Amino acid sequence: MTTTTGSTTNDFIDPRPTLDPRPILDRAIATGAAVIAGVRPDQFTAATPCPEMDVRTMLRHLVGVLDRVTALGNEDDPFAVTETQAPDDDWSDAWATSGAQAAAAWRDDAVLERPMALPWIQGSGAEVLTSYFSELTVHTWDLAMATGQQPHWDDAVVTAALEARPILPAENRRAVFEEISAAMGLDEVAIPFAEAVPVPVDAPAIDRLVAWNGRDPRRWS
Repeated sequence: MTTTTGSTTNDFIDPRPTLDPRPILDRAIATGAAVIAGVRPDQFTAATPCPEMDVRTMLRHLVGVLDRVTALGNEDDPFAVTETQAPDDDWSDAWATSGAQAAAAWRDDAVLERPMALPWIQGSGAEVLTSYFSELTVHTWDLAMATGQQPHWDDAVVTAALEARPILPAENRRAVFEEISAAMGLDEVAIPFAEAVPVPVDAPAIDRLVAWNGRDPRRWS
């Protein structure tokens, strides 16, 4: 797929969903729930692989991602979503609530066919929802590494996230996102993932996914 924003054409975008993405979303939420449940109270200020976020900020961001997924399904503006701070003993409940709301917002099959647009992708609802698998999975990995967890990574979720890799350009990500920002008349478009990190082609799937998204799995193993 080619996405055009103003005069900017982003040829790297091509998630190519082939299946209903909603069961994958449910499984990604389940993995996130297991990791969030494993966070100890003394870990909330620990650093994560995402330099701008400690564990507490990452928890807030993960819940916010689900809230943006909900907004899209409800035809609301995902960029109007405010990431809210839950009590430190309530993150699992906050995740469960946001997960249930996301599932409800996408329950109608018609949502999968509805045209949607974000700065970095436009297409059907199914295509846009698929684009979130990578963000959810990578940030769940961020949280797991920051809190010393080795969760069971769901093969179906990681595979779907890997298939969505073309939503990020292979290189020069800052320049591409700055171009998108300028074309939209925005001061800045956030760049959530750094340049890809090289890893062996036979590395575990989760390592290949996070490396593509700018994390060094060897540093956090």
